[in-house]
Amino acid sequence: METWCHIDNLDRVDSPALLVYPDRIVKNIESALHRVHGQADRLRPHIKTNKCREVCQLMVDKGITKFKCATIAEAELLGAIGAKDVLLAYQPVGPKIDRFLNLIAAFPDTHFACLVDHVDAAQDISKRSLSKELCSDVYLDVNVGMGRTGVSLERIERLVMDIHLLEGIKLIGLHGYDGHIHDKDYKSRQKQSERSYSILETAYLMAQVSTSKPLAKVIGGSPSFPFHAERTDVECSPGTFVFWDFGYAENYVEQDFILAAVLLTRVVSIVDHNHLCLDLGYKSVACELPQPRVKFFDPRVVQIKMQSEEHLVVEVAKASEFNIGDALYAVPRHICPTVACYGDLQVVHKGQADQVWTVYARDKKINY
Repeated sequence: METWCHIDNLDRVDSPALLVYPDRIVKNIESALHRVHGQADRLRPHIKTNKCREVCQLMVDKGITKFKCATIAEAELLGAIGAKDVLLAYQPVGPKIDRFLNLIAAFPDTHFACLVDHVDAAQDISKRSLSKELCSDVYLDVNVGMGRTGVSLERIERLVMDIHLLEGIKLIGLHGYDGHIHDKDYKSRQKQSERSYSILETAYLMAQVSTSKPLAKVIGGSPSFPFHAERTDVECSPGTFVFWDFGYAENYVEQDFILAAVLLTRVVSIVDHNHLCLDLGYKSVACELPQPRVKFFDPRVVQIKMQSEEHLVVEVAKASEFNIGDALYAVPRHICPTVACYGDLQVVHKGQADQVWTVYARDKKINY
């Protein structure tokens, strides 16, 4: 049974709770930097996993200046801590464009950019930027195989031309997210990553000929990180690495990140001789994946039997070995949406939960 995650002052922490371990987070940041051979400017971590200013500050303290995010709230968090360069990895539409422009005005020391994959969006961003006497920097979002967002290679040249003809908007880079790559087999993932990079590189060459200024290239997530990290011409944007989870730990064993976030749960009912009920319902852990959604450190927990909003029933060898109120520790399969279940993170130093970090960008809106 692993005990590194245990806390001595259990009476101070209600459950369910998400515990985080700063010393292990720092080790993960250092491991990510090692992957890119210490070149911090080649990392653009996605903060969708942590949504927390203190975790982002730990990355800044290690020399990381570029970040990626998915929401205006996450972008505001980064502006609030003085991050130098922020890419909103989303094409803003409707009121979100004005919110994005308000961030540019509110945090002049932070460089903000967003994604574009359609001329209509580019025109709207251009129009609203001009109305505020601003110029918005944009990255061309390229469909590198995921089929969720992004322009196809067939439409690259036309869209690039359209953007260059617009005032109030400037093309500064290309972005490709290969979230469709999650094969457990290393060689298979490597080949898929090469295909995604090839698409982005082709798009880049088509766009670069239209301008004398060098365009940036951003690509990848955590599963493809080891492969893109060896490409010296791209910025890598993993996010899960700061906390890690058992899904990634089991599937991507070549990555040396360690678990840095753990769920604390308690026994709330003893159902029968072989079953316990815990206070870890699907409102407290990511529930978009099939069971098991958590993995327990205690080997006496045999399997998960049922989960509802506030309850989790597990099978154990002998329920008589447990008491009402006993604490158990578990790691989620998917940490990113699990973090979004919590307003606060319980911070553990040397076995003591002695600090609280607010999940600052959990909500869709903070101020802007």
